[in-house]
Amino acid sequence: MSHSIENTHGSLTQLMQKVQEQAARKADFLTPTNDLQKVTDPESNRPALVIEAKGGEPTRHLDINSVAFQQLAAHCDIETRTARRLQDHYPAEFDTLINAHFQKEPKRKMLRTFLDTDETNGTARALLSDRFKTYDNNDMLQTVLPPIMENESQLQVVQANISDSKLYMRFKSLVHTGAGANVSDVMANGVGFSNSETGQGSVTAYQLFWTLACLNGMQTENKTRSSHITSARDSDDWGLLSGEAQEADNRALNLKLRDLVSAYSSREMFDQVLDKMKAAAADVIEGDFSVADTVNNLGTVMRLTKKETSNVLDGLMSTIGQAGYENDRPLSRATLINAVTAVANTSDIDHADDWQRRGGQLLNMNARDWNRIAA
Repeated sequence: MSHSIENTHGSLTQLMQKVQEQAARKADFLTPTNDLQKVTDPESNRPALVIEAKGGEPTRHLDINSVAFQQLAAHCDIETRTARRLQDHYPAEFDTLINAHFQKEPKRKMLRTFLDTDETNGTARALLSDRFKTYDNNDMLQTVLPPIMENESQLQVVQANISDSKLYMRFKSLVHTGAGANVSDVMANGVGFSNSETGQGSVTAYQLFWTLACLNGMQTENKTRSSHITSARDSDDWGLLSGEAQEADNRALNLKLRDLVSAYSSREMFDQVLDKMKAAAADVIEGDFSVADTVNNLGTVMRLTKKETSNVLDGLMSTIGQAGYENDRPLSRATLINAVTAVANTSDIDHADDWQRRGGQLLNMNARDWNRIAA
């Protein structure tokens, strides 16, 4: 049966358009740091990098975004918070310090940029090792979308986002569904992917488990990162490989991603997680207890901040307020999983993954830690 992998919001189409626009503006420069100069705009106090003219190439002026700024600070062994304070309050002195480091400790780096149409201005978006292994967002789209379109589980996009740090795509199955644990709704299988062009994470594929009443997504323990599915990309020899060899390695990654789409979206893997969720629904918190105390226990065990713990409490209130939730039913591990994953729906793009992973951690938590929450 034919189906569209796009949703009613056009999320995937918008993502593809943005990836294409960014691909047209991308430019990478392998340069020693002593060919770079950090400057600060005296009016806006915005930091920038200047690549000095060399070998027929023009001088380029590049605004530094937050990702590149953090990497610049790390390159100079300066903690990010300290670097931001220096930039805000002592920009001239901070420029001098960074430029002295560039000159006295020169090191070859890959500077990833977006260039404006004049190709002399733009944005510095990452400052990386010259051995950084590029596998860009358009590579990922070209790899995973064809098998998703052909997949028998009829996958449809739920979320498709891109930030300065990462690209995220999350899909749910239209046919691999099952009875939910706590609400009058169904659960659905799914797959997710993330990629970073700026050194903020590996190429990642994982299984997702959706609660359809609220579209909370939980990442299961079925996950694969690039470090486990292609050895050459983790090798220090990557920079020594020919373009042909690097292309062959990327093709191997493409084939493995294709196979992971099939594996993670299978009915068998879905049923395994569904059984765990049903068991989690039977894992109830008995006796006299306060909802807030239970959430505080969870925050302590999962090492959440005070703000994050408060977010889980909000997620719990949202979960038990769903239509179909049995108000006289005691809280269970399944309920708390939904409370944790609900936070992903209101968090920023780059933190949604954290909350979906935490849901999976709670599902697979050992008895000792669970008892600390349920006590």
